Amino acid sequence: MRIDAYTHFIPQKFFDALVDSGYPNIGKRMREIPCIHDLDARKKVVDMFPDYAQIISHGMPPLEALAKGDQLIQYARAINDGFADICARDRDHFPGWVAQGALGAPDVGLAESERAIKNGALGVQIYTNVAGEPLDLPKFEPFFALMEKLDKPIWLHPARNASFSDYASEKTSKYEIWWAFGWSYETAAAMARLVFSGIMDKYPKLKIITHHFGGIVPMLEGRIGPGWDQLGARTSDEDLGAVRKRLKKRPLDYFKHDFYADTATFTAEPAMHAGLAFYDLDKIVFASDCPFDPEKGTMYTRETLRILEGIDMPKADKEKIWHGNLERITGTKLVK
Repeated sequence: MRIDAYTHFIPQKFFDALVDSGYPNIGKRMREIPCIHDLDARKKVVDMFPDYAQIISHGMPPLEALAKGDQLIQYARAINDGFADICARDRDHFPGWVAQGALGAPDVGLAESERAIKNGALGVQIYTNVAGEPLDLPKFEPFFALMEKLDKPIWLHPARNASFSDYASEKTSKYEIWWAFGWSYETAAAMARLVFSGIMDKYPKLKIITHHFGGIVPMLEGRIGPGWDQLGARTSDEDLGAVRKRLKKRPLDYFKHDFYADTATFTAEPAMHAGLAFYDLDKIVFASDCPFDPEKGTMYTRETLRILEGIDMPKADKEKIWHGNLERITGTKLVK
């Protein structure tokens, strides 16, 4: 059985709120992808592939881009309760769901994450920044402490929009560079901040699933390894050498062995091989990023399955990727 660990869906109650929110481009994009919010359309996509089921999570935008305080929590609850209802009614198609976190409302956000997990969520999704703030700020640390305590994984989704300009002389990013290149950089940057801030050392049992095979990380092993072994050699205005000495391991070891990663590579075979070569086998989970593809929900799934099926590896290893690793890190039996 192939359990797709990272797919996106919007429950009806939150979809209605999202369309009415006025958030830029949401209405246009969602109308063009019916299976992002139409459950019957989504089930037809799942049924196209034998021995296949999906874990559902929220996609974009981050809730912190839409609301604050009580409204933010209401949105999170609408998503989480909607997912719980869908999976309770149709476990054959959707054997599990990921709660949507709300780091923008720290105290009640923690309570909502804990409530969702008690209600059956496999883990909690957060974004690589919180309304532009990095994850290693002290005010977000209680979330990481909670997730280690609960022994549940964090799904880490990139968040970046056109306001993240590509050049200091410009106010916005052009040509969707903020998405095509920016999201992969954003993922790597968030991982680095968690490493160098000491979060990964302080909470060594954290389980963080990075989307899209960790973005640019696998192809930059040389910079992360020998390059960052010289941390501080290029910087004179602060003592980064002290940061390097404070770490319990080489920077590379955190990236290779402490993070989890999914196989969503947008149909790219070289990226798939790079990710499989970089991460430990026990840290890789199958995911397709359905339904954001040119075919409105089928291409990424079909091509990810095709690429993985064509890779020569022992059956037991492939079963770990298909569902075994996800079941182990969530503590949940997903395959009947």
